[in-house]
Amino acid sequence: MNAGVAALVAALVVGKRNGFPHTAMPPHNLTMTVTGASLLWVGWFGFNAGSALAANGAAGMAMLVTHVGAAAGAVAWMTLEWVRFGKPSVLGIVTGMVAGLGTITPASGYVGPMGGLIIGLVAGIVCFFATQLVKRKLRIDDSLDVFPVHGVGGFTGLLLTAVFSATSLDGIGLPDGVSIGGQLLVQVIGAVATGASSSSTRRPPSIGIALGRMGRCERLAYGAVCLRTNLDLEAG
Repeated sequence: MNAGVAALVAALVVGKRNGFPHTAMPPHNLTMTVTGASLLWVGWFGFNAGSALAANGAAGMAMLVTHVGAAAGAVAWMTLEWVRFGKPSVLGIVTGMVAGLGTITPASGYVGPMGGLIIGLVAGIVCFFATQLVKRKLRIDDSLDVFPVHGVGGFTGLLLTAVFSATSLDGIGLPDGVSIGGQLLVQVIGAVATGASSSSTRRPPSIGIALGRMGRCERLAYGAVCLRTNLDLEAG
C-alpha cells in the first residue's frame, strides 16, 4: 500500500507521458513481461511463507494461500476483460496475478484456503475497476498500475484480513475478545495512517530529468520535464 500511494504521488507530480491517454502504450516486450511476472510469482513465496521464519505448517499455509490468491486474481481479471472487451489479454492475466499477490500478502499468515481464494477473486475484480478508473476516468498516467494494483489491492487485503482471519471463515482466529468488526477498525486505522504517511513526503524543488549543467529543459517522449539537482543549482 505504501508503494501504491507513493506511485500515485509520483505520477501526479511528474505528469503524463506524451500521447497519454489517447495513444496505446503496451509493454515493448510481452515475453519479458510474462517472464518477469513468473519470477515474481515464485519469488513472492519467499517473503510471504518466509515470514514464518520456520519450515512448518504456518509457512506452508502462507505459501498455499499466496499461490491460490495469485491464481484467483489472474482468473478474475481475465474473465472481466473477456466480458468487457470481448477477449482476454496476457498482460491482463499477469496484472491480475500481481493484484492477487499484493492483496493476499497482508492476510497470508492468517487465512485459510477459502479465504485465499475469495481474497484473490476480490482482488482481480477491485483492482481491474480501479485501473479503469485511474486511467480512463481520472486520466492519471500511472504507467505500471502501481496504485490501482498495489495500493488499492493492499488496502483491500488489509480489510479482508480482519474478516477471513476468523475461525468461522477458515482462518487461524482473531485475538481473544476481539470481534471481526473490532479488528476491521484497527485495520482501517492502520491503512489510513499508512496512506497519509506515504502521501505527505516533501516534494522536491522540481521534477524531471537532468539535461546537463546548463539546466536546459525539454518535454521528452515519456513526459518528464527537467530535474535540477542540488549540483545543478549550485553550478548554475
